[in-house]
Amino acid sequence: MFITFEGIDGSGKSTQAKALVSTLQAQGKSCIWTREPGGSEGAETIRKLLVEGDPNRWSAETEILLFNAARRDHLEKTIQPALLRGATVVCDRYVDSTRVYQGIVRADLRELVDLMHGIIIGREADLTFIIDIDPEVALTRGLARNSGEDRFEDMGLDFQKRLRAGFMELAKQNTKRCHVIDGSQTMEEVGRAVLTIYESVAT
Repeated sequence: MFITFEGIDGSGKSTQAKALVSTLQAQGKSCIWTREPGGSEGAETIRKLLVEGDPNRWSAETEILLFNAARRDHLEKTIQPALLRGATVVCDRYVDSTRVYQGIVRADLRELVDLMHGIIIGREADLTFIIDIDPEVALTRGLARNSGEDRFEDMGLDFQKRLRAGFMELAKQNTKRCHVIDGSQTMEEVGRAVLTIYESVAT
């Protein structure tokens, strides 16, 4: 199974993705964690171009090209090989982030995002968790990390609010695949909600 976690910056999705992997591995299941942009050597190189530097460094169109280049390498080198050997792949962000960040919020380019995804990638997730949280709380969390990968956080609160609206709209359009979870709960409560949904889908 190919599982993705989505949400605005600072929503807690990375923590929950890793927690699910740990739980599944503890159950004896073959499972790997990966992330986007990144997840393979080539994609990690491209990641630095996307998440560091001036917020206006790239246009939305250029970002779409860079994300697709990183995603293709990630798919070839990490995702597909793991799925072929029977492992569950849990990915922190995937194409839904591109659909929202570049396709809706930064520019009206959703049609272009979907077209390029169909041609270059062609693989959707089987199950997607969208961790939903108040943008003000999430932005404070994200900037507090001081990770040096703050390019999208530096676009401000209004940008994060529009991202949240974009993810909620995406969930409405993909009700079978996407499951929204209240990220304002405790980390343990969110984790239990994730596991309950996973078990209902996987069995």
